[in-house]
Amino acid sequence: MANLLTHTWFIAVLAVILIGAVLSAVHHAEVIAHKTGEPFGTLVLSISVTIIEVSLIIAMMLSGHEGSEFIARDAVFATVMIVVNGVIGLCIFMGGIKHHEMTFRNEGTNSALAVLTALATFILVMPIVTISTPGPDFTKSQLAFAGIASFALYIAFLFFQTVSHRDYYLPKVDSLKTDVNAHADQPSNLKTAASCFLLLLSLVTVVGLAEVLSPVIEAGVKAAGAPKTIVGIAIALLVLMPEGFAAVRAARANRLQSSLNLALGSALASIGLTIPTVAAIAIFFDLPLSLGISDLNMVLMYLSFFIGALTLAIGRTTMLQGVVHMIIFFEYLFLSLVP
Repeated sequence: MANLLTHTWFIAVLAVILIGAVLSAVHHAEVIAHKTGEPFGTLVLSISVTIIEVSLIIAMMLSGHEGSEFIARDAVFATVMIVVNGVIGLCIFMGGIKHHEMTFRNEGTNSALAVLTALATFILVMPIVTISTPGPDFTKSQLAFAGIASFALYIAFLFFQTVSHRDYYLPKVDSLKTDVNAHADQPSNLKTAASCFLLLLSLVTVVGLAEVLSPVIEAGVKAAGAPKTIVGIAIALLVLMPEGFAAVRAARANRLQSSLNLALGSALASIGLTIPTVAAIAIFFDLPLSLGISDLNMVLMYLSFFIGALTLAIGRTTMLQGVVHMIIFFEYLFLSLVP
C-alpha cells in the first residue's frame, strides 16, 4: 500500500513538472517570436518540438518492442488529427467566446492546408493503394521516394512562408490593435539567447517526461482493454502541449493568425521532418515500418481536411466553426477507443 502511494505521488510530481515545463516553453517561445517577428517566431516552437519528437520516435523504433513498426504512423496521424481538429478547433472556440469573430490571412492558411493534405496523402494513404507490397507498407524504393518528396515539399513551403510570400502569414492590422505585445519593446539579444537555451531545455523536459510517463499510460490503456493506438495519441497530446497552449493563448489575444501559423506549421513539420528521418533510419537499419492508416481513419482524416478547407476559406471565424472541429476531434478519440 505504501509503495503504491509513493508511486502515485511520484507520478503526480512528474505531472506538475510537466505542466511547468510546458508553461516555460510557451513563455520562452513567445520571447523569441517577439524578437524575430512572424512567421519566424511560430516556426521556432513547431520545429523544435518536431525535432525532439523525431528523436523520441527513432529511439522507440530502435528498441524493437512489439508494435514499434506502427509508432511513426500513429504519431504522425495523431498529430494531424490533434492539430487540425483539436488545436485549431479549441483556438477558434476560445477566441470566438471572447472576440465573437476573428480574422486572418486565408491565402497563407489555405496554402498550408493544401500542403498538409498532399503530405498526409503521400505518407498515410499511398501505402494502402500501392500494389508492390501487401498491406499498408511501402517498398524500400517507394519509402525513399516518399521521404524525399515529403522533405522537398516541406522545404518549398518554408521558402513560400518565410521568403517569397511572407506577408501571407503576417497578422492583419485589426488583430495587432488588440495585441498588447504588438508595440512592446523587443527583448535584448542576451535575453533572446537565454530564451533559446531555456526553450530547448523545456522541450527536452517535456518529451523526456512524456517518455517516462508513457509506460504508465500504456499500463493504464492495457488495464482498460483499449487499443494500443491510444498510447500514441496520449504521447502526441503530451508532446503537443506547448504548441497547443501557445496557440490557444494567441487566439485569446485575438492573434488567430499566429495560432493557425503555429498549429498548421506543427502538423507540416511533423510529416515533413519526421517521415524523411524515420524512412532513412528504417532503410539503413532494415527496420519494419508500416505507414498506411485504416479506412476508418482515412475517412476521418479527409473529413477533417474538407471541414478545415471550409473553415479557412473566407478568412473569418466564429465560435460555431470551432465547435464543429472539436466535435470531429471527439469523434476521432471515441472511434479510437471503440473502432
